Amino acid sequence: MKRLPLLVLAALLVMLAAAGCGASNNPGGDADAGGDGSANGGEGGGQTEAGANALEAIKERGKVVVGVKFDTKLFGLKDPGTGEVEGFDVDIAKAIAKKLTGDEANVELKEVTSKTRIPMLNNGEIDMIIATMTITEERKKEVDFSDVYFNAGQSLLVKKGSPIRSIADVTKDTQVLGVKGATSIKNIEDRVEGLRVKQYENYQEAFTALRAGQGEVLTTDNAILYGMAQQDSNYEVVGDIFTDEPYGIAIKKGETELVQAVNDILSELKSNGEYDAIYEKWIGEKPPAE
Repeated sequence: MKRLPLLVLAALLVMLAAAGCGASNNPGGDADAGGDGSANGGEGGGQTEAGANALEAIKERGKVVVGVKFDTKLFGLKDPGTGEVEGFDVDIAKAIAKKLTGDEANVELKEVTSKTRIPMLNNGEIDMIIATMTITEERKKEVDFSDVYFNAGQSLLVKKGSPIRSIADVTKDTQVLGVKGATSIKNIEDRVEGLRVKQYENYQEAFTALRAGQGEVLTTDNAILYGMAQQDSNYEVVGDIFTDEPYGIAIKKGETELVQAVNDILSELKSNGEYDAIYEKWIGEKPPAE
């Protein structure tokens, strides 16, 4: 009889433990609600709810999670003083957020690089990539793209006084710098056989290497290189562009409703003058006629 209270207590403890396990596995419970954002990648994340497509998930969440670059002047550059990320791509992201949620403030910017952006999109960390991403047939196998939102072309950045004035001056003995995951390295390797190339994680690392004398030329899209030349007047963009680099907004494959919504927004921005204003603000001139 003296053992009876102990047996009852043990039974109660087993029941409570089972109830606790059931609560933690409940997809609608607090453990998965993401109150502090930790369950969904930072502040809310880009994870799509089960059974919902990406567009529905954005509207239910009330926020768009966008992958942008933090190291690319004119397109996406983080101010070390204020912590704000600014640029052409950022303003496009804000405009899309305003159209989808009613307020441009409903955007979460996550840092991506040329190397990390597709994996981050496909694992659900972000809803879309707006990060100077060239539309290519190879990339179309991994992601879907919006219509073109910016036309760029590959060029060269050199120190002023360099004998390299165009792609014709680049030889197999030229030390070329670039960024991992970007199309620019393959493009220039296709034009110069046996080229020596050093690749870095991001554009600021590559530009720092150029200024440190670790290479003779840095190559990527001209729009990005103009931003670097603005940072340091000892460097200049030389030669004509030697590729076409149409930028698109990348979205997870199969999310056709979100792709269509983004295309509709881009069309509206171009027709109502908002796109022209963003272009002039960052590029310094009107966009070329389509």
